[in-house]
Amino acid sequence: MEGKTRTLADTIDCVSGSQVCVGIVGDQGELVGFARVLSDFIYKAVIFDVIAAPEERGNGLGIKLMELIKHHPKLSKIRHFELYCLPDMEPFYEKLGFTSEVGGIRLLRCENA
Repeated sequence: MEGKTRTLADTIDCVSGSQVCVGIVGDQGELVGFARVLSDFIYKAVIFDVIAAPEERGNGLGIKLMELIKHHPKLSKIRHFELYCLPDMEPFYEKLGFTSEVGGIRLLRCENA
């Protein structure tokens, strides 16, 4: 998985370049949930890196992160929220209203050599 190969410096740059970041802090002050968003603030917002601490999974943390994003003041005019996810996470996101039926649009990727 790509996230496991990220360096701390790359992660800092990645988060700094994101337009909206949300986090949830646990009782001991530790970060237990995180997600970031890139957007044009009107039509599209792409959600990346929805992360819940392993010991917090199954406690509604992912739902809370998505609610924080969907209700964030800077994202109030967004027409479409989109995200990347692994196939095993599709049922979770479908419960939140996401679908893979996007009118035939496909994700394309080009490696930056």
